[in-house]
Amino acid sequence: MVYSFIAHTSPTRSRVFALVKEPREQLEAVTTLGAGDLHLTDELVGGLNSYLADRDDAALQAVLDRVPKAVRMAARQYLKERCAPEPGAFTGYGPVDIVREAVYFRRLDDELQDFLDGAYMIGLGIRMWNERRSDGGVSWVVQLRSDEVSVPASAEPRTWALPEGTRLLHTWTSREPLGDLGPVRAALVVAEAASAEGRRVRIHTLLHSDRDTDFEGSGTSEFVVDVFDAPIPEGGLGE
Repeated sequence: MVYSFIAHTSPTRSRVFALVKEPREQLEAVTTLGAGDLHLTDELVGGLNSYLADRDDAALQAVLDRVPKAVRMAARQYLKERCAPEPGAFTGYGPVDIVREAVYFRRLDDELQDFLDGAYMIGLGIRMWNERRSDGGVSWVVQLRSDEVSVPASAEPRTWALPEGTRLLHTWTSREPLGDLGPVRAALVVAEAASAEGRRVRIHTLLHSDRDTDFEGSGTSEFVVDVFDAPIPEGGLGE
C-alpha cells in the first residue's frame, strides 16, 4: 500500500518516490524531473499526495499538465498499477466501513424494498448486485456501509469502481424521474428489468454535492444503477 510520495532533489534532478509498506517500509521509484523542471517538484509531490487523500483526478490532472509528458505518463502509469482502488471497495472519494454484508434476497419484493428504505432513511450506504444461483435462479446481494460517499458536482455519479473487462451498457440515477416512484422503488424497477434480460446489474447510493469540493451538506442522495453488457455472474463473483 502506498502511504505517501516524497522527492529527493539534487542540483540536476528530482527523483520522486512512493513510500510503500507491504509488509516492510520501502521506496519505489515513480518518475524523475530534470534540471529545467526542479521548480515543479513540490507541486508534483503535493498533487500526488492530495490524490492519495481525496482521489480528485481533476485536481491531479491540473498538476500533471504542468510537467513534461514523460513525467506525466510515468506518474499516471504508477498510479494505475499501484494506487488503484481495492477490488470491491469504494473509490477514494471516501472509505466507508461495512456494517452488514451479504444479505441475500431471492426477489425484488416488498421485503427487499422495506430493507432498503430503512437503510436509506438512516443514511447508510447501499451496495447491491445480482448473482446467478446454482439452481439457475437469481439472488440479490445487499451490503450496507456506515455512510454514503460524496462526489463533486462535476464527477460522474459513481463511488464504486467499475469491474475491469466488463463493458458498461448504461447508467441510471434517481435524478432521472420514473413516474411517481420513489428512489428505492424506481431503482429496483430499473434493476429488475435489466436482470430479467440476463444482464449483470449493480446498485449503489451516493451523495452528489452541488459543488466541486468535499460534501458540505448541500447536495442530493441518489441511487445509481449500472447495467453491464455481461451475463449475471455466478454466486460469489458479484463483487
